[in-house]
Amino acid sequence: MGKIKVGVIGLGSISEMHLESYKNNNDVEIYAVSDSNEQRAQEKAEKYGAKKHYKYYQDLLADSEVDAISICTWNNTHAEISIAALHAGKHVLVEKPLCKTIEEAYEIEKAVKENGEKVFQVGFVRRFGTNTQVLKRFIDSGDLGEIYYAKASCIRALGNPGGWFADKERSGGGPLIDLGVHVIDLCWYLMGKPKVKSVSGNTYNKLGNRANVENKSFYKAADYDPDKNTVEDLANAIIRFENGASLMVDVSFTLHAKEESIAVNVFGDKGGAEVEPKLQIVTEKNNTILNSTPQIDSLSFDFNKGFQNEIDHFISCIKGETETISTVQDGVEIMKILVGIYESSEKGTEIHFD
Repeated sequence: MGKIKVGVIGLGSISEMHLESYKNNNDVEIYAVSDSNEQRAQEKAEKYGAKKHYKYYQDLLADSEVDAISICTWNNTHAEISIAALHAGKHVLVEKPLCKTIEEAYEIEKAVKENGEKVFQVGFVRRFGTNTQVLKRFIDSGDLGEIYYAKASCIRALGNPGGWFADKERSGGGPLIDLGVHVIDLCWYLMGKPKVKSVSGNTYNKLGNRANVENKSFYKAADYDPDKNTVEDLANAIIRFENGASLMVDVSFTLHAKEESIAVNVFGDKGGAEVEPKLQIVTEKNNTILNSTPQIDSLSFDFNKGFQNEIDHFISCIKGETETISTVQDGVEIMKILVGIYESSEKGTEIHFD
């Protein structure tokens, strides 16, 4: 097999992580890029040495030279492009979340089954962090016993990126679907991916995007507009699984909190672990509780390393060396949780899944 020719669709900020990682993989040729902003497409093509750049993603998919693609577009286009790419015979890596709705998720899953020889990977990048992979080995070997409880929190005091992130029509929601998807999936993956039984959630629109706040900087989307915001400030939920395990989560774009924070913890009947902000493993031996710190390069999630591992894994799957650890079925299950939380908040009741 020669070099795998890759195309990247959607050239906003997250695409840089994909392009840089593809550039660092010796089995890849960055062959084409696509963006509705044609000037940006041309600039990225020149920067990364892509032979082709397109304004319309359909033209990139029609290019028979392209073997595989990354989808880095707005959430509301993930399903449409994923399905079209699969039917065009491309391997697909789609950024999280998989899509916006359960119906779309099932349509993507159907397309994956119809094109079973093609790799389809969902961009749950935190699964590929060294801290996560090290802890997963401890869990898989039974050191923590049965994981029955997890807690995940990702709080921004001020951090609504605006632009498409703040447009529910394009994003599908706010911090829950943007940040919550990461920490919920991280816990669920480490818990052994149990089937979701029910969710009870709340979302709040109390503070808006707080564009009035001065002297505190935060990331802003390229199309940031302080006057536009249709997503929640905060979401929280309790998620119950068929095996009896449960997960509590809260995430915010903005909250009257002292500082930004992330905390992800899992608990088993033989031990527990803190995944973020730094990997710590808690066990018990000789009637004494032990806090253990693994000696690894990064105890926290390293974004650059995580994306590199994710891209390298995708390419390895295409080469037939392994199977993806981030399947379309995983994407569907996480969409059920996210959509369920929004529905629970809207209806004011717990949502049950058959």
